[in-house]
Amino acid sequence: MADGERADELNELVENNDLTGIRLWLAEHRPYEIADELTRMADRDAIIPFRLLDKDRELEVFEELDPGQQQIVLSGLRDTAFHELLEEMDPDDRARLIGEAPAKVATRALAGLSPAERKMTAALLGYPEDSVGRYMTPETVILHRDLTVGRALEVVRAKGADAETIYTLPVVSDGRRLMGTVSLSDLVISDDETVLKDLVDVLAPRVRATEPVEDAARLIQEANLVSLPVVDSEERFVGLFTFDDALEVIEAADSEDMARQSGASPVAEHYVSVGVVRLVAARVVWLMLLIVAATLTVNVMQVFEDTLEAVTALAMFVPMLIGTGGNVGAQSATAIVRALAVGEVRVRDLPAVIWKEGRVGLLLGVVLAVLALGIGSLLVGFDVALVVSCSVIAVCTWAAIIGSSMPLLARKVGVDPAVVSSPMVATLVDATGLIIYFSIARVVLGI
Repeated sequence: MADGERADELNELVENNDLTGIRLWLAEHRPYEIADELTRMADRDAIIPFRLLDKDRELEVFEELDPGQQQIVLSGLRDTAFHELLEEMDPDDRARLIGEAPAKVATRALAGLSPAERKMTAALLGYPEDSVGRYMTPETVILHRDLTVGRALEVVRAKGADAETIYTLPVVSDGRRLMGTVSLSDLVISDDETVLKDLVDVLAPRVRATEPVEDAARLIQEANLVSLPVVDSEERFVGLFTFDDALEVIEAADSEDMARQSGASPVAEHYVSVGVVRLVAARVVWLMLLIVAATLTVNVMQVFEDTLEAVTALAMFVPMLIGTGGNVGAQSATAIVRALAVGEVRVRDLPAVIWKEGRVGLLLGVVLAVLALGIGSLLVGFDVALVVSCSVIAVCTWAAIIGSSMPLLARKVGVDPAVVSSPMVATLVDATGLIIYFSIARVVLGI
């Protein structure tokens, strides 16, 4: 069934108050499909199907919702259902929900938790908002280095049901200091009498709980890990950062970068559920900044007004020139922002990046200049065409250098490189490209 038909069917069932039909619909669909449809529905309507979910599926669907939608669902539940749902959540998911919730909801949530769950949640909330500590799970099976494989498997069987994951098992020494990890598969295939300290991978990657969560997520991606051990400042094991949370972090970070590169503020909510005013607010500030920056282009045109009056044919190629320069700059900026995000380049690579992108821009300029020279010669004559082709080479080279260097310089001063978005680069290249264009015109044409 198509997505649109599926959503229309559920909406129709809710509108008709067909509770039996809703229950049948819910039974036929997966948790992530149900969560997606609830997100698309009006807030008051989404509560009805959620309340009709079986207890064993309620939590699965709830954890598929984004925090904003989770808060809406919680607000429609009675105290008993509210607290039961939060009690069953994974501690890391619960901590992020409470951390983003209004103070009234957060207080109500913490007050209803059992002492053990409240302690775990409070510990996670004690870490910085975008740190690994907020996303790790403390519900793990911890093995001591002196255990034999046989005894370790007994511990896994006894405690594994309460852990979020058992595929990667932390191995600690006295005082919970992390030695390394051992995989469940290694335990299964090893001799029962083997001691864990002879089996542990001491070189397994680990991260501090206060480190940025995006860096940890990228490490999981690059190292192909199932989970990543998290330690405190004294190398004591405190939790595991799992790959499913890492995927969510990377998706959110990439979505944020895409929004900033397009000249807008990121919107975390589901697009269908976001109001028009919220979307306008996310975009208008950047557009206001860009329109102010675009006045640079107007000022440049005024400065070179006499040049345009002398050779009016130059004006014909202004849109083509600034458009080409802006596109080249945007391509370079996008490539470098992406390379920074995945760790392919670092700030110290700035000279090498400028050297490479400068040559890329130069070669692109030469190719486009040949085309511009041919077209320009047919339209306005060889002299003006020569000015245009030389300008294309210079502007493309300059645009590639500007586009590639700005994200790295932004990172160096502690600004998100994605903030140096493609529209901002294009606007800057427009103004400076016109200066290059008219300066070359004056030299070549002797104006």
